Amino acid sequence: MSDTFQDNDINDAERTDADSAVSFKRGSAVVRGYLKTLPFRPGVYRMLDEDENVLYVGKAKELQKRVASYTRLKALSTRIARMVSLTHSMIFIETNTEAEALLLEANLIKKLKPRFNVLLRDDKSFPYLLIKTDHPWAQLTKHRGKQRNNGYYYGPFASTSAVNQTLNTLQRVFLLRSCTDNVFNNRSRPCLLYQIKRCSAPCVDRIGQSDYQSLIKDADAFLKGRESGIQKKLAEDMQEASDNLEFEKAAALRDRLQALTRVQQHQNINTRSVGDADVIALYQHDGQTCIQVFFYRAGRNWGNRAYFPRHDKKETIDKILAAFISQFYDNKPAPGSIIVSHMPEVVDVMEEAFSLSAGYKVKIHLPQRGEKKNLIEDAIKNAKAALERKQAETSSHQKNMRAIADHFEMETPPKRIEVYDNSHISGSNATGAMIVAGPEGFMKNHYRKFNIKNPDTRPGDDFAMMREVFYRRFSRALKEDPDKKGEAWPDLVLIDGGRGQLNTVMEVIDELGIQDVTFVGVSKGEDRDAGREQFHMPEKSTFMIEDGDPALYYLQRLRDEAHRFAIGTHRAKRSKDIHKNPLDGVPGIGAKRKKALLHHFGSAKEVSNAGIEDLKAVDGISAAIAQTIYDYFHE
Repeated sequence: MSDTFQDNDINDAERTDADSAVSFKRGSAVVRGYLKTLPFRPGVYRMLDEDENVLYVGKAKELQKRVASYTRLKALSTRIARMVSLTHSMIFIETNTEAEALLLEANLIKKLKPRFNVLLRDDKSFPYLLIKTDHPWAQLTKHRGKQRNNGYYYGPFASTSAVNQTLNTLQRVFLLRSCTDNVFNNRSRPCLLYQIKRCSAPCVDRIGQSDYQSLIKDADAFLKGRESGIQKKLAEDMQEASDNLEFEKAAALRDRLQALTRVQQHQNINTRSVGDADVIALYQHDGQTCIQVFFYRAGRNWGNRAYFPRHDKKETIDKILAAFISQFYDNKPAPGSIIVSHMPEVVDVMEEAFSLSAGYKVKIHLPQRGEKKNLIEDAIKNAKAALERKQAETSSHQKNMRAIADHFEMETPPKRIEVYDNSHISGSNATGAMIVAGPEGFMKNHYRKFNIKNPDTRPGDDFAMMREVFYRRFSRALKEDPDKKGEAWPDLVLIDGGRGQLNTVMEVIDELGIQDVTFVGVSKGEDRDAGREQFHMPEKSTFMIEDGDPALYYLQRLRDEAHRFAIGTHRAKRSKDIHKNPLDGVPGIGAKRKKALLHHFGSAKEVSNAGIEDLKAVDGISAAIAQTIYDYFHE
């Protein structure tokens, strides 16, 4: 997950001229110019700078009154005054209710990521369990993303491991199939899951349709917290099978009953009184915030996740929590109960908005005593521990950044480091890879892969590959951001290679006229042992960093991450190519003609060797198509 602490540029660096009366007067005049036409109605507003970048997204019960508040300097904080000073235009959207405005505001904040808003950096969707009902024999599977399939969804779970644990339980107790429809339809005998008593093998009719539907209903009841009836039913069925001398059936029911009992014995982390709820706890220290979210469904704890939202140091807790909660539920339905450590701002509006979006009543609670209060206290402890770990990691990371700046003679510690590596096997499936690290660690949503496309690049030519990758990367950066104001420009670029690779890269950089970026080649040295790395910089002698230096370990970690990403990208491409059919590239050959050719000749190789007359003999292959196929394989 790509979470981050608040951007100190907002808090300190930008404050230096925030009191400029001239700037604020100009900005407030822009804001005041909209007041005459604004209605006293709910809506959402956006404040834009001179380049039309969104500075801030806000919602209002009455647009006219809310926007007017930005024209009174004495009532504004330094940060908000600075924001008004930068404002050159505004955009407004009217809504029917304040609740609708809240939902729209959250959506726009997550999409536009304005610099003056509290930001939740959540780039991952949550996993769910899904019982798919679009097949006569329902499938039990994991699901992530939009809920487009027919069936029953259960979740969200905090992590894939939490889903896997529940999936394992469901397989042992309810014996539902987890295979794909294609595998299911082509089975002739039971698979291994049947042998280890994790599936009832409906694929080969080892269970009837009515009995399987009964298992589906039981699994649904279990996931909704009604397993007591299931346990009683299993016990009765087991006794009945034993009385009828059906000992094998009784033993199978006994195993399922024991699995269910073991699950219930490990429910000490669960609480039945909560039902469906999310527990959200906030902890702050030194102006930094951690928010822990615990997921409870049917009284079961389905895991937790920590978030570190970006915000101004002087932002109040109620506003931070309100912004977090509204963005958190922007792409997922809220449960019926949200239990919080602090009461957020505009709680009544949020309840109305979430209820409107989910289709059922949603309440936000601040418990004062009892079991729910204990849950909040535990969540706060987890938030505190997570924040302390993050701060320790950040402190160590910032120290490494300063050391790297010293080693590479940079004026300031780098805010964005890009590392490049190539991967191929004898020149085939050649790929370039770029990984990115910033002040908070790896920025995985900024990683990029480059498929080597230039036909003039000889297979296995690492220098030509580097030339192509860097030309594409930086020519595009110049086109999209010629003034180098955006976050996509690196301060430091590390290249996996020696002086030769570095010189090749610098030829491209000089050609593009790029300056103010530090380029360093990293090679392993003669014996290629970790700790013996050599560093190469333009117009400087090759040097080494003393073994044991923490900065060296960090640089090794960056290089290894780039190598891992490059290898993974290459393997994925190679795996995809393995499954390609030579006929896929023939113009005018779709699935139907390809099938006819394969049925006629037996293999793609035989098709490639066939003559024009032989090709014309295939159903659906005209003389023109036959000529096209022949020319494709005989250029």
